Amino acid sequence: MRHIRLALRAAEPAGPGIRLLTLMDPDGWPLPRWRPGAHIDLHLPGGLTRAYSLCGDPAEAECWRIAVKREPAGRGGSAWLHDALAVGEELPASLPRCTFPLAEGASRHIFLAGGIGVTPFLAMAAALARSGAEHHLHLLHRGPPPLPTQLAALQGRVTLHDTLTGRPGLAALLGPPTPGTEAYCCGPPGLIEAFLAAWPADQARVEHFTPPPLAPLPGARPFTLVLAKSGRSLDLPAGAPLLPALHSLGAEVESSCEGGICGACRVRWLEGPPLHRDRILRPEERETHLMACVAGCAGSRLVLDL
Repeated sequence: MRHIRLALRAAEPAGPGIRLLTLMDPDGWPLPRWRPGAHIDLHLPGGLTRAYSLCGDPAEAECWRIAVKREPAGRGGSAWLHDALAVGEELPASLPRCTFPLAEGASRHIFLAGGIGVTPFLAMAAALARSGAEHHLHLLHRGPPPLPTQLAALQGRVTLHDTLTGRPGLAALLGPPTPGTEAYCCGPPGLIEAFLAAWPADQARVEHFTPPPLAPLPGARPFTLVLAKSGRSLDLPAGAPLLPALHSLGAEVESSCEGGICGACRVRWLEGPPLHRDRILRPEERETHLMACVAGCAGSRLVLDL
């Protein structure tokens, strides 16, 4: 598991209940490059791991920026990042992972964000502005919008929709799907569901805030989990979770969300077939990979490239 240490170099308010954090290498070295739409996991006190989208410009090598919304009903991660983490202090983080990439080959990009779900689109917009690709952001918010300074920099490529007066119809907002157009949505479950109902699935990409409820595994069978490289194996009952079994076999598989939305536990499978319940792998990716936190098995053996 590859982790790095980051130092908090600046923190500033960025809208109601939002703290914008600028993170750098403690010694000032350039940070690894990342793709628009990527996120990092922060490893917090008490064993908490929280994922945050990188919302700065991917061209900036000296720092990473994330925006943290205080969640009063959360488990304490956002409160610690707001109240306890001081400028100059360090914390461990994962390397960036991109499970919400810009569509290659698309000539037009439409972004639909709900509140703090705007963060990955700020990085995407910065990259697309340099390339000259057509793009526009629709931000649904309630009351004052998040990250107003960053939104102002988008120079006419953003439309704000205050839902205090009602949510606009998404079909009219997005317009008709046309060849070469890709639409993206990041926000609460209700917004994502409405987006997927309004836009063709083959031209849509979504990113969830929190893991949605897991679908059942009606085709699950008792199976033998096999690690191809070490030769270790374990017999498991139908529907048994893979992550604890992998850890008991000594496999170093990272995890974060444990709900199939962050990509930390992506593993190549060699024999199955697996049952997929994640929300990030595209159909072609499922032919070779699974997300260990939510996958099951429909066969008698599941062989992983571990």
